[in-house]
Amino acid sequence: MTRTDLLAGLDAALGAAEAVPADLAVYRDLDDDMLSAALTLHSRLMRAVESRGAMLAGEVARRSAPELGHDGLAQRTGHRTAIDFVRAATGATAREAATAVSVGLLVQEAVPDAVTGEVFGDRPWLAPVGTAVASGALSPDAAEAIRNGLGSPTHGVSSDDLKVAAEQLCEEAKTVDADRLFRRARELRDLLDETGIADRERERRSRRGLRFFLRPDGMGRLTWDLDPESCAVVGEVFDRVTSPKRGGPRFVDEQAQAEADAVRADSRTTEQYASDAFVQLLRQGVDADSSRLLGGTPPAVRVLVTARSLSRRSGHGRIEGEHDPISIQTVERMVCAGGTVPVVFDEAGQGMNLGREQRLFSRRQRVVLAARDGGCMWIGCDRPPSWTEAHHIEFWERDHGSTDIDKGIMLCKHHHLLAHDHGWEIRREHGAYWLIPPPSIDPLQVPRELPSKSAALRELIGAR
Repeated sequence: MTRTDLLAGLDAALGAAEAVPADLAVYRDLDDDMLSAALTLHSRLMRAVESRGAMLAGEVARRSAPELGHDGLAQRTGHRTAIDFVRAATGATAREAATAVSVGLLVQEAVPDAVTGEVFGDRPWLAPVGTAVASGALSPDAAEAIRNGLGSPTHGVSSDDLKVAAEQLCEEAKTVDADRLFRRARELRDLLDETGIADRERERRSRRGLRFFLRPDGMGRLTWDLDPESCAVVGEVFDRVTSPKRGGPRFVDEQAQAEADAVRADSRTTEQYASDAFVQLLRQGVDADSSRLLGGTPPAVRVLVTARSLSRRSGHGRIEGEHDPISIQTVERMVCAGGTVPVVFDEAGQGMNLGREQRLFSRRQRVVLAARDGGCMWIGCDRPPSWTEAHHIEFWERDHGSTDIDKGIMLCKHHHLLAHDHGWEIRREHGAYWLIPPPSIDPLQVPRELPSKSAALRELIGAR
């Protein structure tokens, strides 16, 4: 392809995009299936456009390499960096330009020079990412998620190890968004780099900080960066305080339900209510009346760790609701301060049962379900365990279901109501859970697998 072909192709693509109807009435006339299909096509179009944009930005970066100094493209045209050049040429934000340049460099590094065979850059483990972007299979945001999540080789993790992980993530990117892809990349890095968990944990903890600003109008502002362990404590309190206003789980206990109803009826906004509650907690100090918080118990942070790791003082654990693992040293410290509650899983990842003598799942069963499921199990939902309710996959009245762990699954309030009110079913077959859509959504009712979102459980089963 010649340079003229490239410009002609871009011009033709622009004309084709502008030919897509811009009349809102056309979009309102789409049925649900056509609307979904249009969104899918649009996402493919955007990936194709963004990949070409990244390739252009990467070429700008290559021609503006620091070693070229004032002879580089950016500085020669009056711009300090390649990012500034791209911002000026496209009108993009600094973040958008930075992403385009960063991902464009990945493409540059993945494709050797056609004449010299020279490779621009020294990150071979990211070659699959650059190749996927160039083909339009991977968006720049997804590429950045993989790059940031995997990190760089260390003495314990080779470039080849990371390249295999990158290839796997490029495949997984077909079904997950960039945010979840980043968490998945971090998870794979932690599996590869067990010894580095403590170092990364210390690095995150070193970035904690609380800053207080007094504004000219007399208002004050706090900026609080929390390490994962502290975030779990503060997040637990915040969820308890604001849950009723944010659509959190419902309560069976009449007193707890009355308290939740009172919070919902309060005229303050969620933000105002949370602010007042935290100020009150500070006033009460360490002797705060925890009964004022929904649930009636002090903040609880659950640490998930296998008995083998704890007894051998090796491996790592996880704070429930947090994505990054914690070192075994941190696990031991938290266990020392809070004690342990053993939860035993069988080979299929199931815990204790209650039969039909008890309708509602017990507190301990909900702990087991939270550890097993890792939050709302519905496809695409990221609600943590604290926002979920225990759902009988075999309904108590209709199916005469039992209150057993393998017959329960954690769903957030929204998806719990959706399952009951709109005909969605959940079945367990061969140790896995499957979501069955109603005929109105899928006439064939093709089952959709619901894998556990608990990294701790996946590691436990994988270690057996």
